[in-house]
Amino acid sequence: MQSHEQNRSAHDIPTLPHSRLPIDPQFPFAALSSNVVSLSNSLPVFPPAPPLCFPSRRTQVIRGSTEKIVKSIGPFVSPTPSARCPRRRYLLRTSQLESSLEANMYQTIGEDRSDKKYASWGLASSMIANVALVGAICFVASSGAADVQTGVSIRSAPVVAPMRMMPTRNAFRMQPRNLRANAEASLELKGYIPYPDTTGKELTKLPPIQEKSPYSDELKATAAAIVADGKGILACDESTKTIGKRLEQIGVPNEETYRRQWRELLFRTPKMNEAISSAILYEETLAQNAADGTPFVDIMKANNVIPGIKVDTGVRATFMDGETITDGLDGLAERAAGYYKQGARFAKWRGVLRIDPNGAPSMEAIEANARSLAHYGKICQMNGLVPIIEPEVLMDGPHTIETQAWVTEKVQAATMKALSDVNIEWEGMLLKPNMILPGTDSGTTATPEEVAKFTVEGLKRTLPAAVPGITFLSGGQSEEEATRNLNAMNKLYPNAPWKLSFSFGRALQASVLKAWDGKDENVGAAQNLFYALAKANGDAALGKFEGAHPATTGSLYEKNYVY
Repeated sequence: MQSHEQNRSAHDIPTLPHSRLPIDPQFPFAALSSNVVSLSNSLPVFPPAPPLCFPSRRTQVIRGSTEKIVKSIGPFVSPTPSARCPRRRYLLRTSQLESSLEANMYQTIGEDRSDKKYASWGLASSMIANVALVGAICFVASSGAADVQTGVSIRSAPVVAPMRMMPTRNAFRMQPRNLRANAEASLELKGYIPYPDTTGKELTKLPPIQEKSPYSDELKATAAAIVADGKGILACDESTKTIGKRLEQIGVPNEETYRRQWRELLFRTPKMNEAISSAILYEETLAQNAADGTPFVDIMKANNVIPGIKVDTGVRATFMDGETITDGLDGLAERAAGYYKQGARFAKWRGVLRIDPNGAPSMEAIEANARSLAHYGKICQMNGLVPIIEPEVLMDGPHTIETQAWVTEKVQAATMKALSDVNIEWEGMLLKPNMILPGTDSGTTATPEEVAKFTVEGLKRTLPAAVPGITFLSGGQSEEEATRNLNAMNKLYPNAPWKLSFSFGRALQASVLKAWDGKDENVGAAQNLFYALAKANGDAALGKFEGAHPATTGSLYEKNYVY
């Protein structure tokens, strides 16, 4: 809040806040001071005003009989502290008045919360005193007194009466942090998307039309092939650490040899391409060879399976406790170009958000993850890779299915806005969202029909129809639950504007890993089970899955799951 002095021009005539009495610096105060003394005996004596403040009312009490004579007649306002009331109030004092003027002449500036009867007495007394003072000054001024006692000590009134303005209560509140700026800093990249200037100081220009990818036609063809009728994605992009946990469950050490054996089992499964159109690989797997020296990429291409690559490098903490943003944008263009040369034709990037009673996900976490997904998507398209956009809202927590639907819709809407800002080529991308389920700690379950309704209806509000397909993640559902929920979506929404398919990891591998058990003699049986699981989900992508499910495991939920 600006001070009173800052709000006034240097040429303004200063005034007292309540009496509104003009103070002219050229006024003959010396003459006035000598004549007021003789006039003071004729003024009536006013009884002391009742106190205007009580300890609980935050107004200042000034007790005593009178204000004694001061050194100058010049009126001024000075803040006077009180021992009983900590807030400072302003005291209007006059000078050169004889002690016969036995009156308390003071006023409080600010909020008066005293009882009505005391406020009325105080106000009346103050008004009478001020009227008397004004009358005395006017009388002396009009008398034209010329004789001035040169020996009288005078204090000239300042050009601007010193006064202290009390700040409003809201002025003490802490200013909010600029979280939008923090979000931009956390993203650590500026380029495709301008951040709006929310302060209103200037307008943010609309970004110019950006060129299409030189791979535009190829991107469209690849995206359409990934979500071909009755087909979906095998997500086997687990990091070295995460695949180690899987192998540990069957007593197999986390060594390159066993990781290669496990993935070769999957890629060499006969007829897998009947239901598996593509596979997301970890960087190690993209460069690996089978036992006979054949590159995995060549094995997949021979089976009409499109290789893809996970390009994010993990998450880091930011914003609210437990919230994260995904890293991997630095050097992504160069890496994407290299992956394309190695045979990859699509990519995946996972943004992770969570729901908790403390307010997560914050709008800043939603926006930052949406923008990082958009940057990733644009960079991949410009280098020949179809981006799979994966904004996942975790199922962890006690929230209801309605809450999950609400948060997921906001996340998807923000992501679509960010993608639009970078001029993404909608026909050359795919979305990998979570299905809408109750929180794992909510104590409730949902039928496949309920999951289908909440999931697809939310997507209809946010996802452009130009996107060729949606490849749902399983997100910790059991193998059977994920299949039946996908089947219900395609049965209830056969005319959805996009293909409703799958990109399952654990929901395609858990039973197969258990069947393999790290033994060569179990490879054939494990491959047969993998084909059966893939075919079940391929049928679900058509809304035609029926009968018993081939899975041999139960729940696959892991809290705060990390790939």
